[in-house]
Amino acid sequence: MQYSDKVMDHFMNPRNIGEIENASGIGEVGNAKCGDIMRIYLDIDEDTKVIKDVKFKTFGCGSAIASSSMATEMVKGKTIHEALAVTNKAVAEALDGLPPVKMHCSVLAEQAIKSALIDYSKKHNIHIPELDGVVIDDDHDHHHDIEEEEM
Repeated sequence: MQYSDKVMDHFMNPRNIGEIENASGIGEVGNAKCGDIMRIYLDIDEDTKVIKDVKFKTFGCGSAIASSSMATEMVKGKTIHEALAVTNKAVAEALDGLPPVKMHCSVLAEQAIKSALIDYSKKHNIHIPELDGVVIDDDHDHHHDIEEEEM
């Protein structure tokens, strides 16, 4: 399996690892069955609704770690609405691509951001129209039965 230089860089040197105490919103996606679990912490400015800080903790493969790292870079400094525009395809493109069998990692990154924003909206009693009808799908098969090559 061939990984881009950007995937390798974000895997070997991930950005924004850690937790945020008293985070504005926390999103967790994935499950132990598939092997990738991603948690994103957001610190959102109450007045401007700008994401001041973002951290992540991911248990999973190199592509999951790289996707988490890139997603945090993409939403930091953005408004809630700008962050909601970050799609799995945008994360994968920013990483110069992911192998097809690893695209689910970018989907998890998008879902983790949305999950954290859902948590934020509930904690602060704020309606975010873009989140209406969003369902976080944690129960999907990610083809981890396929033998993975070493990064």
